[in-house]
Amino acid sequence: MRLAILDDYLDVSQGLVDWSRISRRCEIAVLNRKLFSEDEAAAALADVDVICTLRERTAFPASLLARLPRLKYIAVTGMRYDSVDVTAATRLGILVSNSEVVRGGGGVSELAWGLVIATARHIAQEDASMRRGGWQTRVGFTLRGKTLGILGLGRLGSRMAAYAHAFEMRVLAWSPRLTAERASAQGAECVAMDELLRQSDVVTIHLPLAEGTRDLIAARELSLMKSDAILVNTARAAIVNQDALLDTLRHSRIAGAGLDVFDIEPLPADHPLRGLGNTVLTPHIGYFTREMLTVYYEDAVEAISGFLDGRPIRIVNPDAMARARAR
Repeated sequence: MRLAILDDYLDVSQGLVDWSRISRRCEIAVLNRKLFSEDEAAAALADVDVICTLRERTAFPASLLARLPRLKYIAVTGMRYDSVDVTAATRLGILVSNSEVVRGGGGVSELAWGLVIATARHIAQEDASMRRGGWQTRVGFTLRGKTLGILGLGRLGSRMAAYAHAFEMRVLAWSPRLTAERASAQGAECVAMDELLRQSDVVTIHLPLAEGTRDLIAARELSLMKSDAILVNTARAAIVNQDALLDTLRHSRIAGAGLDVFDIEPLPADHPLRGLGNTVLTPHIGYFTREMLTVYYEDAVEAISGFLDGRPIRIVNPDAMARARAR
């Protein structure tokens, strides 16, 4: 059998965990490049039996799955598997598994707080100025005494609230089903989203992408923010309307944005966000730490071993099993 480990851009997968349980039974191919089109993916994966993803870097719509006749199993790294058309996989008898509940973690919220500080104090821009031989170019603002608005007070948002308290900030929070009691337990005030946008000096997003959150922050919502406020997004790019965000930043209607997620990834070299001076950009590295990648790949080795042994685990589409046996 042949296993493809996808989107391992830095060639770290083989060094982080022991794949010998798999390599004794499978030929392993590590793809360290992005598969940019469905045709490219179909050609690269045509003779693959098992795929190990890295989060949502490669999507598997029904049209691509139909072009992979040998594919039997997809091990998704991460709890969410939105990038795989599970209905189509089930119809084709392709089993799909995900990772366990995140063990440890903290990487995303730590990066988000880093983007808060970097954007508020223009760290990237001042670093660039220093390397060009320059000196001070901008005035930042102090976080102490300011208001942090958190969209999504779940596991990650709650960590952001704790960080804010350490910086002596007031915390506002909103999510579709957030109650005042839950917010209070995290030291936050539950407010309407519009009120959060109006009052906050820093707005940070920690919501999942769903039909109800796609384009949640568009031109109207951005217009509610203070002109000296900043926006941080380490969740999903599509939660913020990208055209509206670009227009807002180009005209400095808010002070800046710290972004780790983008509408196209990897971000094209000529993307207009790269040319703006009021942004801090990181290449979707919120989860990309040695610790979290180790957890993901350990889960993948366990899941793939179970599949090879005929005892698959954490299957998200159990109805595919009968179809798989019939193939």
